[in-house]
Amino acid sequence: MNKLFLVSFLGLLITAYAVAGNMLYDNFNILGELEDLDIAEEGAELFEDPFWISERGGKVLVNVDSFGAVGDGVSDDTEAFRKAWNTSCSTPKSVFLIPPGRRYLVNATKFQGPCADRLVVQIDGTIVAPDEPNDWDPMLPRLWLDFSKLKGVVFQGNGVIDGSGSKWWASSCKKNKSNALTIESSSSIKVKGLTIQNSQQMNFVISRCDSVRVSEVQVSCPGDSPNTDGIHITGSTNVVLQDSKIGTGDDCISIVNASSAIKMKRIYCGPGHGVSIGSLGKDNSTAIVTKVVLDTALLRETTNGVRIKTWQGGSGYVRGVRFENVRMEDVANPIIIDQFYCDSPKTCQNQTSAVQISQIMYRNISGTTKSKEAMKFACSDTTPCSNIVLSNINLEKKDGTAETYCNSAQGFGTGVINPSADCLNSHDKGYILIDHKENNAELAERIGDRITHTEL
Repeated sequence: MNKLFLVSFLGLLITAYAVAGNMLYDNFNILGELEDLDIAEEGAELFEDPFWISERGGKVLVNVDSFGAVGDGVSDDTEAFRKAWNTSCSTPKSVFLIPPGRRYLVNATKFQGPCADRLVVQIDGTIVAPDEPNDWDPMLPRLWLDFSKLKGVVFQGNGVIDGSGSKWWASSCKKNKSNALTIESSSSIKVKGLTIQNSQQMNFVISRCDSVRVSEVQVSCPGDSPNTDGIHITGSTNVVLQDSKIGTGDDCISIVNASSAIKMKRIYCGPGHGVSIGSLGKDNSTAIVTKVVLDTALLRETTNGVRIKTWQGGSGYVRGVRFENVRMEDVANPIIIDQFYCDSPKTCQNQTSAVQISQIMYRNISGTTKSKEAMKFACSDTTPCSNIVLSNINLEKKDGTAETYCNSAQGFGTGVINPSADCLNSHDKGYILIDHKENNAELAERIGDRITHTEL
């Protein structure tokens, strides 16, 4: 009897060891996949000033002043902008010029393509929206400067796009409010150097686009201005945002449905609601977001840090995300997944379906948290978050102890994790939580052998 028990016990140990080995190997696979997540940056640094000042540049200068624009901030220059656009859009190698030193009052306008090759939109002056809601074009209630159906167009300059949104903010209503700059249904677009400020609603929207490079853009709105997302990406692929400073009353950057291959690098955010994926799944809709990287960012005094937010009742998935090299300074919710998001005056109904969230890495994230819960993974009971990877996290609360909250969240950690994330325990789902409190050199060596380090 004793021999039979011993044999059985040894068999169980061997089986358990094999299972643990398989789970550890699965974790290495997940790390490898997240490490290899790559988003090409080619073209991001190729911003060149147009040689429209030089005859050798071969550029055709189309100045809005030549079409009757006054630029005093009072006269309506909308029609002059439309005429100048039609000319520049139909002329190869042209520059649609908004010259410096002037303020151009422009009402809601659609600037449509397709256009002739090598168009440059050079904004050096200030474009200002009407500041009275009654003066807004009733036929275009949800947009202001809308550029669409373009290919290979460069937007650049030291100018300002000013949405004059203060009277709309006072109404605190999402309806009948316009986004400032929208680029939609376009490809191979470059945006550099512009300042976008005081939008009625979202400041800069990239919608249904492919291959967009944004560099050195500044977005500015008061911290209490409602729904004024800084840069909003929807239905777009292959987008790189870099070297930009965003301060606003909502998400600094928001990424929503049907977006993939999005990279953000060297981003300053504050004030604002952080860098967010979502919200997704509202009204039982299907949403898919994949392959998102935030690399090198400073978030200062924001209400959230890096966030994924979904509504109950949705479907689809968020998969393949890496947040790394992020510094938090007095951020209320530094790391948060919220699958119970409810931006509604009414209580949201409990529903079982949810947008699935998996393969999310948080690496080299440090700083201070205002809230007790420095990390919060509030996931659906029926669709748990899986494959959450924490690597080298150090978040401290100045006046107390920081904690981690988990609900239906599975994953593992490597390196130092502070506060502890033992609640990310996934034995029942085939994953294990690596003990981050011990300095396991052998384990680190094995992980290093497994991961391919790729500079994005």
